[in-house]
Amino acid sequence: MTHIAIIGCGTIGVSWAAYFLSRGLEVRAFDPDDSARATFEDLVAADMVTLGASPCHPKVCHSLAEAVELADLVVENAPESIELKRGLLADMQRLAPEAALIVSSTSSLQHSDIALDAPEPSRIAIAHPFNPPHLVPLVELYGTDTEVVDRLAAFYRSIGKQPVVMRKEMVGHIANRLSSALWREALYLLQEGVASVEDIDRAVTAGPGMRWAIQGPFLTYHLGGGKGGIRHYLEHLGPSQQYRWSSLGTPVMDENLKASVVAGVEQATHGQTLAELFAQRDARLVTLQQAIDPADEHVEVQS
Repeated sequence: MTHIAIIGCGTIGVSWAAYFLSRGLEVRAFDPDDSARATFEDLVAADMVTLGASPCHPKVCHSLAEAVELADLVVENAPESIELKRGLLADMQRLAPEAALIVSSTSSLQHSDIALDAPEPSRIAIAHPFNPPHLVPLVELYGTDTEVVDRLAAFYRSIGKQPVVMRKEMVGHIANRLSSALWREALYLLQEGVASVEDIDRAVTAGPGMRWAIQGPFLTYHLGGGKGGIRHYLEHLGPSQQYRWSSLGTPVMDENLKASVVAGVEQATHGQTLAELFAQRDARLVTLQQAIDPADEHVEVQS
């Protein structure tokens, strides 16, 4: 797959375009919003600078048909609306070449919600990136045709991504469900007055977040079991997990909580602008990616 069509020129579309271009692929893009099309090339160029890639330019099209007419892969990045995506995915498939694969970047919606109005739903798949796609390697895949999903997984691996394949569709997929569980408890801790926004964030970034960047929850607890590994952990410390689970809360998203979140974030950012925070995040993500090479996952450490 060498010809990519980006449909939706917002944050995710910009980021995907920059990544695809950095891998030597041709990119066409379309958005029905004039202002989104007008700023697209400049925003893509900025993301390519972050990647350290040579400048390349997408072709910004003025119609959906023009954007998809030569596409091998069409990437939909429209707002999270079932009705909008249903119609758009169906239109994209009718206009694209018959052999083209269609993927949706939806962060929460299910394949069965958005693909069934298309002529060939089995040739449409979920390919959810984690934001920002040009810097975070995860792509969550789900589709009803195993061959299509396998082709997509092979493609994303070939361009440096790390796809995971869902065996069953689920609202929010995998990563966002895990993130939502943590976010819910963070809000509960704030609402209960346990700690400040800044300290709750630091409890993640200076603690489990460091381990999560190199080992997910299951491997983390495997090591938590010491020499006995996960079996020992489950047998001897499993009850302590259930004890904690019973105390987890459900925050009430009322105006007081919203005000506390906003005030806490403003205090935690110490006057930094969003532009500064984005730049800081992206620079650290680049450094982290360089430090964590998937090829080193199974390298034996000499003791």
